[in-house]
Amino acid sequence: MHDYIKRFFIAIIMAICVGLLFLGGRHSEAAGLPEAKTEKERWIWPADGVISDTYGTRQGKHKGIDIAGKYGTPVLTVEDGAVIKSYYSNTYGQVVFIKHPSNFVTVYAHLSKRAVVPGQMVKRGEAIGTMGRTGQATGTHLHFESHQLEWRYDKKFAINPELLLGDADVGEAVQGGIAASGKDVLEVSSRPQNIPEPSGQPLVNQYIVINGDNLSSIAQKFNVTVARLKEINNLNTDVIKPNQVLIIR
Repeated sequence: MHDYIKRFFIAIIMAICVGLLFLGGRHSEAAGLPEAKTEKERWIWPADGVISDTYGTRQGKHKGIDIAGKYGTPVLTVEDGAVIKSYYSNTYGQVVFIKHPSNFVTVYAHLSKRAVVPGQMVKRGEAIGTMGRTGQATGTHLHFESHQLEWRYDKKFAINPELLLGDADVGEAVQGGIAASGKDVLEVSSRPQNIPEPSGQPLVNQYIVINGDNLSSIAQKFNVTVARLKEINNLNTDVIKPNQVLIIR
């Protein structure tokens, strides 16, 4: 009888130990979920291709990275966000601007086609257009920029996209949709530090040319000079066309 009771208590103790091990394993698995979620929040590469130029080249004037690839390659948004601009620019060509909850604005330029419109909400990895060579582009590629807080014509808030995408050298292949990795990648879920707030200068606005417009009438309407309009829109002539999009400060 005593042996039976002894074996019974031993069985109970073993069952409790096994149960605690199981719960411990489940707890460890749950504890790993926040880290997995952080990984999913990191930026992904916006397109398949090869890095053809990096940030800060051309005497510091190149404020993005270039990804060369095949014409028509899908271009993906790197993070959830809202489309704030989608239009044709004389310099950027077909271009899309996306504002992200992480207080970054990303720019996708020289597209062959745009697949989104202003105000549209997009998800990380969603195709927003296709790679092309519109605007001032010498070959088929995606010109990608990242800006903190806002995009401005002077690109005051531009930062190196590699800080959010991971390091990549010229000639290195990247794959669209692959999450960023590496110790030097910033966490895009937090607000950037030590970045000045907007200075109060008016944000860049757009004006769509209508029939009867000319540069003089538009300059007068927005209290700027014709020379300034030509400078910020990279115009070599006074000729403008209906439905052409002009940048107005």
